[in-house]
Amino acid sequence: MAKENNLPSPLISVDIMTQNPHDFLIGLYKAGLSAAMPSQCVPANLPAPPKGRTIVVGAGKAAASMSKAVEEHYKGKIDAGLVVTRYLHGLPLKTIEVVEAGHPNPDDAGRKAAQRILDLAGTLTPDDMLLCLISGGGTALLTLPAAGLEMPDIRAVNDALLKSGATINEFNCVRKHLSAISGGRLARAAKGAKVVSLIISDVSGDDLSVIASGPTVGDVTTFADARDILRRYGITPPPAIAAYLEEAREETVKPDDACLKNVENILIATSQDAVEAAAAYAREQGVTPYILGNAIEGEAKDVALVMAGIAKQVALHDQPFAAPCVFISGGETTVTVKGKGKGGRNSELLIHMAMAMQGNPRVHAISCGSDGSDGTENNAGAILHPDTLAKAAAAGAAKPVTYADNNDSYSFFKLCDGIVETGPTLTNVNDIRAVYVTGK
Repeated sequence: MAKENNLPSPLISVDIMTQNPHDFLIGLYKAGLSAAMPSQCVPANLPAPPKGRTIVVGAGKAAASMSKAVEEHYKGKIDAGLVVTRYLHGLPLKTIEVVEAGHPNPDDAGRKAAQRILDLAGTLTPDDMLLCLISGGGTALLTLPAAGLEMPDIRAVNDALLKSGATINEFNCVRKHLSAISGGRLARAAKGAKVVSLIISDVSGDDLSVIASGPTVGDVTTFADARDILRRYGITPPPAIAAYLEEAREETVKPDDACLKNVENILIATSQDAVEAAAAYAREQGVTPYILGNAIEGEAKDVALVMAGIAKQVALHDQPFAAPCVFISGGETTVTVKGKGKGGRNSELLIHMAMAMQGNPRVHAISCGSDGSDGTENNAGAILHPDTLAKAAAAGAAKPVTYADNNDSYSFFKLCDGIVETGPTLTNVNDIRAVYVTGK
C-alpha cells in the first residue's frame, strides 16, 4: 500500500456506509496515535522552572518530540539538554541536543550519550532541576554497561532476550542489573537535586520501574530475579556477565532509598489513552467500539487465535457483541523467533489470524506499533482484509503457514499489499489493534 502520513489526521466524522473498512481501520489507528503525541501530553505536565538551572535529559523513541514540546513551552528557561533517540527519530532543536543511537540492539553512540547524561546529572545542585523525558525504547538507547562489563557482551544478552519470547518486564529486569544508569541510578546521580520525569508508557500495566528500565524509579527486582529469567529462557550469558550477576555487588536503587526523596515521576500518556481515543473515533464513524484491554500479552500467534475466535462468534451469532462493531486492544505480544524471515509481532499476529479466519467476508483487522515500527522492517504493522489470502495466492505466495513457520510475516503481507507504513511516529505507547466485523 502507499506509505501513510505519519501524523495523526483530524477526527472528521464520515458516514460509515460510504467509507471502506481499510480507511476506517487506518483512521482508527491514527486516532489512537493522536492521544499519545508529545505535543498533546507534555505541556500540561511541565513543572515550574526552579530557582537554579534546568537541565533536560531523556531517552526513548519519543525523546526528540518530547524535547520539542519542552522547548516550545520553556522558552529561554533551559540551561542545557541532551536526549538520545532511535536512528531516524531525531528532530532539529534549538537548545536540547539530540543524539541518535541503536535500537533494539544498543550501540556505542547510545553508550556515549548515556555517560554524558549521567555526567550532566552529576553537575546539579539542590537549587537545580533535572527534567527527564522518558519513553519506550529508552533501555536500549540508554545502555551504559556496569563497571567491568563490555558492550559486545551486553548486546549478546540483549539479542538472546529479543529472540526468547521474554516479556518486557523480564527483559528489563535483566538489563537493569547490567546497567550503570537504569534502575533508579540516574536519580541517584542527581545528588538530591529536584528530579521530574515525564513518562510515556510502552509497557503493559504502566509500571514506571519497567518503562525504559526506570532510570529515576525505585526497583524491586534483584540480581537473583535476573539470573532466574536467563535460566528460564535457556540463555547462557557471556562469562563476564554470568560472573557479574552471581557476584550481585551493586543492587538497583530500591523504592525506599533516600536518593528518591526529591524525585517526581509523572505518567503522561499510556496505552489506555490510545485505545480510548481509537474507540472515540469509531463512535464518530458510527461503529460501536469495545475495548478488550490495554495490556493484552502473550505469544502473537496465541493472541491471534483468541481474536479470531471472538470475530467468528460475532460474525455468526452477534455474540458477545452485535455487528457492526470493532473490538480494540493495546499491549505488546511476543514472538519466539525460530525462523530467519522478516517481520514483527504485529504482522506475525495477523498472519495467524488470516489463517484462522480463512477469508471470512465480514472480518477486517489492523495491528500496528504506535512507534511506527514492527520488528525487523520499517513498517508499523499490517492490515488484514477478507481477500488477503486470495491476493497473496494470486501474487505467487506459498501457503501462509510457510511464512508463519519462518517468522516471515512481512514478506507475506508485502505480497498482498497489506503492509502499513507510517515512518517514525515519534511516540510509543505499545501496539494498537482493532478487529472490525461489518454488518450482515
